[in-house]
Amino acid sequence: MKKLAFVGLLAILGIIGAGVYFFGGYYDVAGTLDDPAVVDWSLKRIRLSSVQRHAVETPPATLNDPAVVRNGARAFSVRGCPTCHGAPGVTWVKFSEGLRPDPPDLKDIAKERPSPQVFWVIKNGIKMTGMPSFGSIGVPDDEIWSIVAFVKKLPEVSDADYKSWSAPPVITPVR
Repeated sequence: MKKLAFVGLLAILGIIGAGVYFFGGYYDVAGTLDDPAVVDWSLKRIRLSSVQRHAVETPPATLNDPAVVRNGARAFSVRGCPTCHGAPGVTWVKFSEGLRPDPPDLKDIAKERPSPQVFWVIKNGIKMTGMPSFGSIGVPDDEIWSIVAFVKKLPEVSDADYKSWSAPPVITPVR
């Protein structure tokens, strides 16, 4: 019984110590510092678990349609995604190197994450990462799905294809 009381006391002291450390301002939140390994691991695990649990949307059958992929490339460009993530032939903007955690390489995401998870992240964003919620600014689901279609094809997209797909439409003047 004394051992159990001692373990309980240690747990209480640990919780109090953690509270003082985090809420007392001792934990440095500067973006120039790496998180301690346990914090980094915890945040990644929490983020992944949350996305897996909440990503329940069913992708449309048109996800592999080349026209949808091209439209997704255009939407990806117009919505500013290359700013942080880059694109084929496009380097991300310098300030994105200061984001913590770093914006992921979407070619890796395309291989690692199923389409519903990519959709959920684009639509809902991720707290404390700089990833905005495109759903909250009114981007329609079909446009988000087109971006997902593009991201899933990203490892195969050439610089020239991306450049032509993301170029503004040519408008010919009426005479």
